[in-house]
Amino acid sequence: MTPEQVIEHREALNRKRRSPLFGLITGRPDRGARITTHTVDLPGRQLGVRVYRPERGGSALPLIVAFHGGGFINGTPDQDDWLLSYLAARCPAVVVSVDYRLAPEHLLPAAVEDAYDALPRLIEQAGPWGADPARTVALGSSAGATLAALTAIRAAELGQPVRAQILINPQLDWTDRVFRYPSFTENADAPTATPANCRAVQRIAFPSSFDARTMSPLRLENLAGTAPALIQAAGLDTLEDQAPAYADRLRQAGVDVTLTRYSTATHAFLSMPRLVPAARPARAEMLAYLRSHLLERSETATRDR
Repeated sequence: MTPEQVIEHREALNRKRRSPLFGLITGRPDRGARITTHTVDLPGRQLGVRVYRPERGGSALPLIVAFHGGGFINGTPDQDDWLLSYLAARCPAVVVSVDYRLAPEHLLPAAVEDAYDALPRLIEQAGPWGADPARTVALGSSAGATLAALTAIRAAELGQPVRAQILINPQLDWTDRVFRYPSFTENADAPTATPANCRAVQRIAFPSSFDARTMSPLRLENLAGTAPALIQAAGLDTLEDQAPAYADRLRQAGVDVTLTRYSTATHAFLSMPRLVPAARPARAEMLAYLRSHLLERSETATRDR
């Protein structure tokens, strides 16, 4: 595909995603959440954000900063409405999904720079949305999980208040080694994240001579101090092996990790809840993880005061 064809395909996919028929696949937003769109000012640019807040309001709620999937060439925040509205309404929490820049218009590392710059900006303006910046979570799926993992690593280095990370069918290795994991061959016939898709992303999104190690959490050396992680692997995913590999790396660095494998799930299964039954237990696990983790930290902070 040419860059122009990639853009046309993305626009067509976005139109389909917003159609009533596509809603039968992606699921409906939770009625207990209010969804609004905003912009945030970053150095030299503005980004759109999709904000999910519980209808019943509230203050000092956890802040979940989310990154959608799509291989850095596709995807929009609204593809995760079914998941993110549920977390906002049921946790409850303020969820902000970042509409980061995509290739081929913006080659990597543009998306990574957006994630790095968006996190502190969203933490700064969390108050007006009723969020507690001291209880921030990074969440992402697929390529979005790359951004969530990278922001969690950077937050540990800079002392930013990321308290947990949730990585859904994550891609965590963007080097050529991605093609050598056993799951890449074993799940080559999977309907999503096909080998052809994975190779196309590298060709379309990476500039020439780009060092993919710099944005591959699995290839980074220092993971110490990174926030505790919930990692959800899909058993029918070409990228499946990256999840346990990264869980091992985090544990070696002293990070608490919960790794769950959904054996009948395909890549991007949380965006297709009506087609993949595993989406509902995975969403429930996320909610339980957030509640237990954030409640525990909140109570500890109260006792310390």
